[in-house]
Amino acid sequence: MQKYNWNYPTTMWVGENRIKDLAIACKSLSISKPLIVTDNGLAKSEIILNSLNLLKDNNLSVEIFSKVVGNPTGTNVIEGVKFYKKNKCNGVIAIGGGSGLDVGKAIAFMSGQTLPIWEFEDVGDNWTKANSDKIAPIIAVPTTAGTGSETGRASVILNEETEVKNIIFHPKFLPSIVILDPVLTLSLPANITATTGMDALAHNLEAYCAPGFHPMADGISLEGMRLINKWLLEAVNDGSNLEARMNMLTAASMGSTAFQKGLGAIHSLSHPVNALNNVHHGLSNAIFMPYVLTFNKDVIEKKIIKICDYLKLKDSSFDEFIKWILDLRKKLDIPHKLSEVIKEEDFDIERLSKMALEDPSTSTNPKKMSIDDMKILYEHSMSGDLF
Repeated sequence: MQKYNWNYPTTMWVGENRIKDLAIACKSLSISKPLIVTDNGLAKSEIILNSLNLLKDNNLSVEIFSKVVGNPTGTNVIEGVKFYKKNKCNGVIAIGGGSGLDVGKAIAFMSGQTLPIWEFEDVGDNWTKANSDKIAPIIAVPTTAGTGSETGRASVILNEETEVKNIIFHPKFLPSIVILDPVLTLSLPANITATTGMDALAHNLEAYCAPGFHPMADGISLEGMRLINKWLLEAVNDGSNLEARMNMLTAASMGSTAFQKGLGAIHSLSHPVNALNNVHHGLSNAIFMPYVLTFNKDVIEKKIIKICDYLKLKDSSFDEFIKWILDLRKKLDIPHKLSEVIKEEDFDIERLSKMALEDPSTSTNPKKMSIDDMKILYEHSMSGDLF
């Protein structure tokens, strides 16, 4: 019998206006001078301004770093660490979508390291090279319901030199306190609500289909998909629906919790086009989803039927599940073909396929992959033809 390591999330403060407990979270972690890490757009928002005022009113000295791009880079992290050290901060509050959270976690991690960040790529036992005692405490506050980075033990960072998105891993990347406040997601535009919601679906779905024995992850991912089925369209169609927003935040955190079991080719195909073509991660996941599912059909069909049963779809069959995915994407106004977001002349299939095959998510795809498989999947996603 094989052996497995199971790890589960952290302290989570959940509910309406829990952002008002931010100062309490800092004090409970002995953070006296926090660094807020967020993206440039969010830095000017009421969310950040209110958080700054709240912390200052509680006699906390606070700094803000917002040099974070959509597909965050190693440069973002390096500059953030310099800023953190220059201002003598002693903890990080990461606020935002996946980019802000990933950079915030990476800054807290790298603030105590001497090796370059790429030395901690999620390969083998690279994480053991880190000085675990020097990692700053992290508070994570998601403002989108997609990546689930707030419950993840890794950050996805683009290496500008290689143009590859690397997964940087350490168990202490997991924030010590997570605040899930649906009020913070109310201003999220419908299209971003849709694509981040599909990202959450991809996490739960691939985690469930990944090989290996992890009943807890399977249970979490099934319930995560049920919540998405019930609440994603509600959140998109009525952005003011607080219950829908709360349930989508929960489903996103569940997806990230579950995918410690593994991901798959949806993510393998996504990461290269995110890096080279700057396509939104949730959007690319949504596009690749039915192509990867049909490619994996012969090894995941029984699991897909179980999902159909749990979601109470009209028919418990693989075809019915694909129909559900296609219908959901259509209602969310998400393209069916990758060629609708990437021009043919900008699509380097040889390079992309090689990068996809080497992506860490490939190893836990339900079906063993070759570079030819990656090429075929990219070709189908460009043409729109399912297998």
